[in-house]
Amino acid sequence: MYNPAIHAKGELSRGIVWLARTGYAARGVVYLIIGIFALLAAWGSAETVGTKGAISQLLKQPFGATLLWIMVAGLVAYAAWRVTQAITDPEGHGSDAKGLAVRAGLIGGAISYSLLALFTLGLLGSSLGSSSGGGGGNGDFLSGILGWKYSNYLVYLVALVPLGVGIAHIIKGWKAKFEKYFSASDEVMRWVTPISKVGLIARGVSFLVVSGMLFSGGARYEPTKPPGLEDALHALQSLPFGAFWLGLIGLGLIAFALYSFSEAIWRRIDTAAVFD
Repeated sequence: MYNPAIHAKGELSRGIVWLARTGYAARGVVYLIIGIFALLAAWGSAETVGTKGAISQLLKQPFGATLLWIMVAGLVAYAAWRVTQAITDPEGHGSDAKGLAVRAGLIGGAISYSLLALFTLGLLGSSLGSSSGGGGGNGDFLSGILGWKYSNYLVYLVALVPLGVGIAHIIKGWKAKFEKYFSASDEVMRWVTPISKVGLIARGVSFLVVSGMLFSGGARYEPTKPPGLEDALHALQSLPFGAFWLGLIGLGLIAFALYSFSEAIWRRIDTAAVFD
């Protein structure tokens, strides 16, 4: 017998699964481009790019505008899935200090990818994207904060964020904690696991580089404009044997992209927990 409530719940479950898988795939595309350009930069045939640079590169491709609209959908889907994870806690992180920190990180990821989606809309000429950086009241507030005598010390607080995220990624990769979220055969996991470990550790290292730049740079950076992934890649390139380190991290970020694609295909999306 047809039950509208059960049918609606089934449709919503499929929608949540679509959000998650589309979002992971979009993240994979972004990091694949970043990793490839890091490798090319290590060989001296290109410049490094960050997340915004990766999106900009898509616009230069055939049917670039269409690709960007697809990316907008994917980025919004990923942000929505992160918010869903943080609120409903389908993976059981809990409400203790550690669990709340993880869930706060999920919200941070949602905000980051929402801003990237707005940036993408800006490239497409949308007023939504172009207006995301405006707002007189917000500017007045930030000006007041930055005019505070000790505002540079905020940079060191900001540095704690990529430090924590970087350490978490390295631990997650080293201990292969991601495996419990996958629903794939042993044969598939034999190659997914090592690639994912490399990818997570490489992304973790890039966050640690950003944190190190903030701690060592201090007053050179504004709290509202901390260095990003592209700056971290530039920093690696400037080290002794910089091309080697940049190429190594580039390969690692490509591995992280493959990890994201693997999540899009095989990650277990527990929609039942969402409705509890």
